[in-house]
Amino acid sequence: MSAPAAVILAAGQGKRMKSDLPKVLHIACGRPLVAYVIDAARAAGAGKIVLVVGHKQELVREAMADQQGIAFAVQEQQLGTGDAVKASRDALADHDGAVLVLAGDMPLVTSRSLGRLLELQQREKAACVVGTARTEQNKGLGRIVRDSDGVFQRIVEEADASPQEKAITEINTGCYAFETSDLFAALDEIKPENDQTEYYLTDCAEILLRRGKRVLAECCFDVQEAIGVNTREQLAEVERILGS
Repeated sequence: MSAPAAVILAAGQGKRMKSDLPKVLHIACGRPLVAYVIDAARAAGAGKIVLVVGHKQELVREAMADQQGIAFAVQEQQLGTGDAVKASRDALADHDGAVLVLAGDMPLVTSRSLGRLLELQQREKAACVVGTARTEQNKGLGRIVRDSDGVFQRIVEEADASPQEKAITEINTGCYAFETSDLFAALDEIKPENDQTEYYLTDCAEILLRRGKRVLAECCFDVQEAIGVNTREQLAEVERILGS
């Protein structure tokens, strides 16, 4: 079986940054945001790294030119996270085993937490492990829905959540460990049946559960790791944390 791979989503424009630069290339403490995510994935054991690029992809390719072992996949249109991961299919055609799926705008994510995701996925032979964190500051974040016994049921995005679901404090970090074959089988089934008419990667977990696969949600991240940089204010916050 291959060493784990990692798919890092780096196609976004990041309009709220008020810049035409690809979001993942904004600089924190002298380095592009995505470089921190690549380092964490590698330190957690990922071998092949696939960067999914889109907006001004030539700039991302140029910025990553000195990185070894990087493959690129192109998301032609911004149709959601599920569509972005689908773009990596050809790059992972020869990969057998676990794959991390990560956002390229989360520079505080740690190799320790990613390693725990991979270890649990492999130990439990899970089709998917969703990385979660707990926070009262959950506005705008996907919620983890569990049954009365605490068993994972699904992820619900805030825009589609009921008032009861919005009160949930366990949130999706956007970090996952999948079995590669299960990931792409589930991606083939997702549909844009949501308020944003996008293909949600998060729907894969529920699809896999319906197929009788083992899907877990593990609260192994500090909420700080889940900070995604979408605004200048968030960029300043992660730079302060990185520099402390």
